[in-house]
Order: sequence, then structure tokens, then C-alpha cells
Amino acid sequence: MNAELDALKGALDRQREHVLGILEGLSEEDVRRPVLPSGWSCLALLRHLTLDVERFWFPGVIAGEPDVAGQLAAGAEAHWYVPEGMTTDEVFADYRAAIARADAVLAAAPEQEPAAWPVEIWPTWQLADVRHILIHVLTEVACHSGHLDAVRELIDGTTWLGGNPYAG
Repeated sequence: MNAELDALKGALDRQREHVLGILEGLSEEDVRRPVLPSGWSCLALLRHLTLDVERFWFPGVIAGEPDVAGQLAAGAEAHWYVPEGMTTDEVFADYRAAIARADAVLAAAPEQEPAAWPVEIWPTWQLADVRHILIHVLTEVACHSGHLDAVRELIDGTTWLGGNPYAG
């Protein structure tokens, strides 16, 4: 990878750590409990990041793996829910495995154009290359880590940086 892609990948890694870190220490009940009116739970958001971000963009779009490339068209809203019987440990392990697979894809194809593009979803929009996909994914993961920050603070007052950010 070139220096710019390395910097983007490093920033993405820090956001991935943020996602996992802000969820550390939550009880089984709290990680599954919807907090916001939209109804998603922290665990459901982690499932979304696993399927619709890490698996979709890296193995699916960059590498063009056919079993992954069509998953978003198959109903992305379903990816915001944890399947019946799936344990919290399995959801976390699945996320970590998806990150490892995404990293392997990036290492093998650092500057190529996407091998697949879901034109049935986005017929007039396309990300041109790995750089643009990394920027898109980084933005999405950072946005969702912020969602998790807010939800975690509502659950038990914990913040990513610790303490009250407004205390003098």
C-alpha cells in the first residue's frame, strides 16, 4: 500500500478498535437492548458493520466474491438484527473475522478498481477504487462508532475518552 492508503487503513483500524472498545463491559442485557426509538441494539449495529460494511465492501466489492457481492440487495435491513440463537460472543467473533478477511483483501489488492459493483442498488453511483472505498468505509465506521458512543453514554454514562467531556 502507498502512504495515503496506509494512513486511511490506520484510521479505519482505530475506528474498529473504538467500536469494540466502547462496547467493552456492557452486560448481555444492555448490549441487546434497544436504546433509541429506531430500535437497533449495540449488538445489531455490530452485526450491520460485519455484514454491510466489512464483508460487503472488501470481499464483496473489492474482491468480487459472488457469495458476498449480492448480499446487500438481498435485504440489508435484515442485517440490523441478530439472528435468533446467535450468541453475543458469536457476533463479536464474526465481526473480528470479517475485519481479518477485509484486511487480507486489502493486502492482496491495495490499489485496484472494484471487482464487482452492485449496479442494481446504485446504478448511477460508483466508488472508483480501493482509496475511495476506504474513505467511504472509514466514514461509515466512524459514524457508527459515534452512534455507539451516544448509546453507551445513555446506558451507563461511559464515554470513549472517559469522564465527563464538559467537566472543567
